[in-house]
Amino acid sequence: MSDAPDIAFRPAQPDPAQDRSGRTVPERIATLLHAVRTLLGYGRHLTDTAQQRAAAPNFASIAVCFGTARLAAILAHLNRGILRALALERVLLARAASGRDVAIVQRRRPDAVPPASVEPQAVPDAGQSVDPAAAPAAHKAAARPSRPAGWNDPELFMPTLEELEADVRRRPIGHTIVAICLDLGVVPGFCTGPFWNTLFEIMRCFGGSLASMLQERSRREAAFGQEQDRRPTSNWHWWDCKRETIRRVLGFFIGEEPIDPFGSSAAAGAPAVAVATGPP
Repeated sequence: MSDAPDIAFRPAQPDPAQDRSGRTVPERIATLLHAVRTLLGYGRHLTDTAQQRAAAPNFASIAVCFGTARLAAILAHLNRGILRALALERVLLARAASGRDVAIVQRRRPDAVPPASVEPQAVPDAGQSVDPAAAPAAHKAAARPSRPAGWNDPELFMPTLEELEADVRRRPIGHTIVAICLDLGVVPGFCTGPFWNTLFEIMRCFGGSLASMLQERSRREAAFGQEQDRRPTSNWHWWDCKRETIRRVLGFFIGEEPIDPFGSSAAAGAPAVAVATGPP
């Protein structure tokens, strides 16, 4: 691996992280853990305040990021996003305990020729005819684990933490970060500049696709607009929110300490949401 991608991935982090045994966590894992725990804190905060937010006139600014104003669907996505973030946190902590950092994914150039397969092929018996197109197809089908029906819709099927952890281990970390952001309705306008830059670098360096995330965001905006045409729930201009408007809607930007915009926690003198911690 060349040093160039490693030098490029330098998102800021508050301080050197340590695991519970006091050992220093490898640099990239520390950055990833900081990002995952920030997303986890945001997801928990939004889940805790969703009922109050749903009654507010500006709820559409948040709901559009989920493609629907139905609170049940939004909560299902939030719950799956929280579970997925916990699963990624577990995987990262296990990796850190081994003392190994995570590798940066080398992206293939569009004009690059894919390497020839080095996997062993089945040897047919003498005189047995073989369809050359059938063997690779059969191998692909066997290599991909089956998923339960409704896996992509958290309202129909909510995976367990163990199932999501197995899914995280099979996929690039950047892919999982994209999935978490989509489940939590995270968009660039909801984040501080430095935190979004960190997420962008994680997606770029660890196998995520920002293009697929933006494509899904566009699809959800269209779906939300169609839903509002059929059953209007707000006259809020959700498609044209300025940064100061977003701060009033959320109470904070992701990357900052969560603040309860309804003032219930602040009035009691307590923080709105506890800092997310790893699994026991």
